[in-house]
Amino acid sequence: VQLQASGGGLVQAGGSLRLSCAASGGTFRPYAVGWFRQAPGKERELVAAISRSGGTTYYADSVKGRFTISRDNAKNTVYLQMNSLKPGDTAVHYCAAGPVILSALSSPESYVYWGQGTQVTVSS
Repeated sequence: VQLQASGGGLVQAGGSLRLSCAASGGTFRPYAVGWFRQAPGKERELVAAISRSGGTTYYADSVKGRFTISRDNAKNTVYLQMNSLKPGDTAVHYCAAGPVILSALSSPESYVYWGQGTQVTVSS
């Protein structure tokens, strides 16, 4: 399965972006999907994740109430709607997929497939 992340860009603080992660060469259906981000000099961290059914979601405390993850299995695409963006959200954002159990959604090591990343820059 190949993952293609898109939708990043430059936005002012308080603005919104919607990231998309599209799968090709396979299907998302069997997998949980996560969005991670990595800022310069920092470790990669989970932003949000969604179970394979879409029934369970997980958010980092820093984005709760601002970001929403969703999936459309028919379109083989997972979305991350980001509202009320802050300069601290600036990072390369990656999507990842894998046969992840619910208790391991926040662990990067649990994901098998990774997209190439899309840059999100929030100006103050």
